[in-house]
Amino acid sequence: MISFTNVTKQYGAQVLFVDASFQINAGEKVGLVGPNGSGKTTIFRLITGEESADDGNVERPRKLRIGYFRQDVGDMQGRTVLAETIAGAGEVAEMGEELLKLEHKMAEAGDDLDKVIERFGVVQARYQELGGYEIEARAHTILAGLGLQPDQVTGDVGKLSGGWKMRVALAQILLLAPDALLLDEPTNYLDIESIIWLEAFLRDYPGAVMMTCHDRDVMNRVVKKIIEIDGGQVRSYTGDYDFYEGARALDALQREAAFERQQAMLAKELRFVERFRAQASKASQVQSRLKKLDKIERIEEPRRLVERQFEFKRPPRSGDDVIKVEKVSKIYGQRRVHDGLDLLIRRGERWAVMGENGAGKTTLLKMMAGVVPPDGGGVTLGASVTMGYFAQHQMEQLEAGHSVFEELQHHAPTTGIGVLRNLAGAFGFVGDDVEKPVRVLSGGERARLALAKILFDAPNLLVLDEPTNHLDITTKRALLKALGEYEGTVVFVSHDRAFLRALATRVIELAPGVAPHVYGGPYDEYVATTGHEAPGMRALG
Repeated sequence: MISFTNVTKQYGAQVLFVDASFQINAGEKVGLVGPNGSGKTTIFRLITGEESADDGNVERPRKLRIGYFRQDVGDMQGRTVLAETIAGAGEVAEMGEELLKLEHKMAEAGDDLDKVIERFGVVQARYQELGGYEIEARAHTILAGLGLQPDQVTGDVGKLSGGWKMRVALAQILLLAPDALLLDEPTNYLDIESIIWLEAFLRDYPGAVMMTCHDRDVMNRVVKKIIEIDGGQVRSYTGDYDFYEGARALDALQREAAFERQQAMLAKELRFVERFRAQASKASQVQSRLKKLDKIERIEEPRRLVERQFEFKRPPRSGDDVIKVEKVSKIYGQRRVHDGLDLLIRRGERWAVMGENGAGKTTLLKMMAGVVPPDGGGVTLGASVTMGYFAQHQMEQLEAGHSVFEELQHHAPTTGIGVLRNLAGAFGFVGDDVEKPVRVLSGGERARLALAKILFDAPNLLVLDEPTNHLDITTKRALLKALGEYEGTVVFVSHDRAFLRALATRVIELAPGVAPHVYGGPYDEYVATTGHEAPGMRALG
């Protein structure tokens, strides 16, 4: 359906890929992976025709309908969320609008009534063929699946935050139901319930899907092929993300072994040449070996994947009781978020806070961190507790004019340059990256920088609200490894099931108007006990 044949693309001196060849077949589910800046977005833009190849061919059927979800949302205002969603549904939305105009014209009963009726019949037939009479119901289903409440669906789209507008933009693309869906990080602004719904939607989607996604579970459950861009090369792997990682590691070992064998052979031949170059009796052998060396196609030294390492300083020991939440209540307007909440968190425990939107997860973490006070009851920190608190607003509080290094230096002014550079490197800022201004950093880079500042202080309590938002899979894995070795206490909210599975040793589930439910085991035990991966969701196999 979509075919790349020997495609080369570069921007100035930067070569993204050379002789890239792959195919996306009808109905195929494909994951697109690669480091930041490797060319994933360019692949999408080549498929849509927004860009053209420098060499090679990108082929797609002329009538292929493509839906492309990207991370920049256009202007949304002046309509309800439902109307905005339907307006993005392509031809069926256009047919619906034309039907309304034709109905008004028929009511006027002008001289051209026969022509209007004839046109109305044509448009109505096409509208029905495209499922127009079911489109509103489908839009409601998709918007509900993506977590929008009924009052939001009927409300002004212009009043939504950027994250909620991203959900509306995604709903538009899904409602469009194109032959091929191109999805650039569709889970970035979704909660766990919406991610699980989207996962099931994409798995059952009849068209082709190509997606980038930092959620390992989604990639494993949806895609059946991985296309990797790395170091100018594009490789395809048939299988899910876990299979790809294993196959990639095996490929890397084989390429490394082939390179080492060739280097050993070349070194041996060159030693012979150097040893006997001056001997007339060996001149013909020397020349023969030099010609042989000239004809050998050199194997390039393989790129080695460098895993980031987050190394914590050892935190000081806290008391056994780290946080006591006693009879806490919190009210926003007419809504009672918490009512008499009790919770004791002890040293070394890792608590995952679960709950649907509006259940009060972030509010609980803010009260623990002292950012907002409870309206009743109290939150008490135990003896010798030092806290590190990470939330999305920390990313917004970074100084836009600072470089990455200056931001770290401002946070720890008495720390040596070498130590701060090592800290930056541990969080993925290598070489000239430390000179990047904060204002140009991606969401993932801002999250890494904010985490670096918090973790440098070596608190013995971490309160983390969605720490993995915008982090790629490699960075998440490194963060999880560090948190696995961390000797302090952790309370966190996350929509990433791999993160929940690896980190949580306790789970508290919050729900509006219902007493919290505590599960005294890890996330997998919570799933087995409740039969769902998130509150309010049935387990999806």
